[in-house]
Amino acid sequence: MPDENLLATLENTLRQSREARTRRASRLADLEAEAERVRTELNEIDAVISHTENAMFRILSSMFGAAQSAAPPSDAEIEFALRRDAAANARATTQAPQAHVPYAQSPPQQQEHHFRHHIPPIRSDIAPKSDRFFERTIPHAAAVLLRESGGPLHVNELYNRLLEGGFQFTGQNPTISIAVSLNRNRRFRKVAPGTFDLTIRDAAQAS
Repeated sequence: MPDENLLATLENTLRQSREARTRRASRLADLEAEAERVRTELNEIDAVISHTENAMFRILSSMFGAAQSAAPPSDAEIEFALRRDAAANARATTQAPQAHVPYAQSPPQQQEHHFRHHIPPIRSDIAPKSDRFFERTIPHAAAVLLRESGGPLHVNELYNRLLEGGFQFTGQNPTISIAVSLNRNRRFRKVAPGTFDLTIRDAAQAS
């Protein structure tokens, strides 16, 4: 009878659909398991990268950390610290597309070299002349100094002037701390190795 033939056809179609769904569900489970394995491998690789970067940074730090005033970090060492910090920051902010991208990751056309690069020495005879930077943050104090200078300053000079203003440093490598702090803050831009200026110079001078 026609109804029986139609019913048999529908039952066959239903059976085939269920079998196809079972196969797809099994395949999906396999893919999800594979994805989980890949995620685990990526986490392990990230851990190796992080440990390697930390080891490299400790080695570099040990080379100049014992005598900051006598042998401060070179611009190459400061640049390495900035790249390391930028990479760590990029991993931490992968899910935040609006986060500020440090200078080290900026497109080449945004880098500016409008002045002759000068590396001032770190002075060993600095005595505080005031306490105006006491308990201030590095970005706040650096912004004041850059406004006063009217132009870019190297981290060595910022360090000298911060000490004169009574700033209290706690780390082993204060010039690297200054560079990393300013490089993370969108109020500042790096215009040469180890050298920073205010991002909006005109507005800063008018304020």
